[in-house]
Parts: sequence; structure tokens; C-alpha cells
Amino acid sequence: MAGRAAVPEVIWARPERTGRGPKPAFTRADIAAAAVRLADAGGLDAVSMRHVAAELGCGTMSLYNYVPRKEDLYELMVDAVSGEHELFEPTGDWRADMLRNARRTKALMHRHPWMVRLMSGVYGFSPNALRYLEHCLACLDPLDAPAGTKIELVAMLNGCVTTYVSNELSTAERVRSLPWSQEQENAVRIAYLGSQVASGAYPRLAASFMEDAGPIDLDAVFERMLERVLDGFAPRT
Repeated sequence: MAGRAAVPEVIWARPERTGRGPKPAFTRADIAAAAVRLADAGGLDAVSMRHVAAELGCGTMSLYNYVPRKEDLYELMVDAVSGEHELFEPTGDWRADMLRNARRTKALMHRHPWMVRLMSGVYGFSPNALRYLEHCLACLDPLDAPAGTKIELVAMLNGCVTTYVSNELSTAERVRSLPWSQEQENAVRIAYLGSQVASGAYPRLAASFMEDAGPIDLDAVFERMLERVLDGFAPRT
């Protein structure tokens, strides 16, 4: 808004609604839920202060009394979705627990595809995000490693999941835009690739295809990625 000082602020450090006046008509949870509904239906670009205000049935300018900046709105959205994480009782098996967290994070991002665009450290310190981080660190209690290494593990695992889901979503979006079926395109591309490999110019690639020419199990690839990340943090024996 015009006239506001250009200084960094944290929305969680402020009261829910600033200024005097009647009892607030909405809570931050109401506003976040409205924004999440819009994003789930139309993507992140469908979220604007005007659209959220319309979803809530209020004027756009009045919404600024609750959420001063669009960036704050994004932070509310990330926090709302972070509240969907299941904070289960750790089992004592840190690898199994972190694999469980990663799988559920992947499912969460597919429920809210716009999340991959907002995953950054900037939005990582909201109440629900902090509760999830604390949960992950509790899962890592049995791991003999410094606290900083454990936080690095959580960040790296989340980053890998985010990148993987982002690639899945981008691929699905591209397929939806094609004027032909994915099977038709795959057949053409596989035929071209086969001709190139058969030329003899790529012997190592040809050897890899001879070793395993079957379809790629993407779920298995995801699991191997997670296991290899965790291998990097396992105590050396």
C-alpha cells in the first residue's frame, strides 16, 4: 500500500488485525483458506487481493487491514497447507520416519500443486512450518549428528521432494497442452532415440539400454532418490 515504510516485517509478529474499529470479521485462517481454495482451483496466478476479498465477500481495501502485502498472503497460505502435515509419534527409526515424512510431503504438494512455487526459506518460519520442522528433528533424535547437520538433512530432503514434484507437475502440464496423446509422442521419440543409439555413436548409452530397456518406474526412482539422500547422512561404520 502507498505510504507504508519499505522495511521487512514478519506477519506472525503482528496482531491479527491492525487499527481500531469493530470486531474483525475474518481471521487469518479464514483468509488463508480462501486463498488456498483459489490456488487449488486456478493455480497461484488466480490468487490476488481482489480475488481473495471477493471470495470472502469483502472489499479489497478492507482486506489490507488483515494482510498488508501479497507476500504476507502467500505466507498465510504456506502456513495453512503446512498444517496438513501429520505429526506422528516418532518410531525410533529415523530413516523410516523421514521417508514417511517425504512421501507425505510429496502427496501434499500434489494436493496443492502451487506450493512448489512458494517453497523457500522465506516462508519456512510460520507456526505450522516450525511445528513440522520440530517434528522432523524429533524423528532425527536417534541420528548421531550435530543439530545443524540434522536441519541440513531436512532441508535437503524437502528440496529433493520439491524438485521431483515440480518436474512431475511440469511434465503433466506439458502433456495436457499437446495436440496429440502422450503415447503417440513417446512412440515417435523412442523411435528417434533408438535410431541414434543404433548408429554406434553412443556406445555407453546403448549398453545402458541393453541392460534395462523396460519402462521407468517413477515411484521406484523417487524412493531411490530419498534413500540415497539419507545414505549421505547415515553414520559411517
